[in-house]
Amino acid sequence: MPLTNIANLFGRSPIKPIKEHMAKAHEASAGLVDFFAALMEGDLSAAETAQKHISACENRADDIKRDLRLHLPDSLFMPVSRSDLLELLHAQDEVANTAQDIAGLAIGRKMQIPAPLQAMMTTFVDSAVATSAQALRAINELDELLESGFAGREVDIAQRMTEELDELERKSDKLEVEIRAALFKIEKDLPPVDVMFLYRIIEWIGDLADRAHSVGNRLQLLLAR
Repeated sequence: MPLTNIANLFGRSPIKPIKEHMAKAHEASAGLVDFFAALMEGDLSAAETAQKHISACENRADDIKRDLRLHLPDSLFMPVSRSDLLELLHAQDEVANTAQDIAGLAIGRKMQIPAPLQAMMTTFVDSAVATSAQALRAINELDELLESGFAGREVDIAQRMTEELDELERKSDKLEVEIRAALFKIEKDLPPVDVMFLYRIIEWIGDLADRAHSVGNRLQLLLAR
């Protein structure tokens, strides 16, 4: 009998809500694409709509997290520990939280992205969201990993996915350096407070990619157990 089915004999399997949680976390991060597009078009109404969607996704992720924590048994009849799953859940949660923080700060300040930075910002946001998407794809392999007992071809697939996640995170780091340098060149022409918050937003977008990468790191730890 597959391990996931055996686990269900001893209580609800946590894998489905873990995957649902990551899906909502990624949906929150993906909302930043439309959010920044609206900001750069000067459409604050559309930006506010996108920000509310991001916040709703983060709230739903919190609901899933809370329910999973309440119902996760102290011991699992699985080749993973309760503490490992909770660490994975925390890493996923940081993706949703960071996306919400980015949108909340930017909409709260009615932030404008300077024209010389807009193309780079679009690429940077797309890169961070791509990292989150890759983390979701990796998490969606959990069922198959459990079925295989964390062995064989499924492990190889998951390892390749996490290696691709490494590459995406490094790409995001490089883009962060480039956009910070571009902002430095024009910062003297901008209000100092706006510059300070632009640097913060850039840092947080970089953090979003880092948080998504951390999900892959937690999955790698599960594979190494």
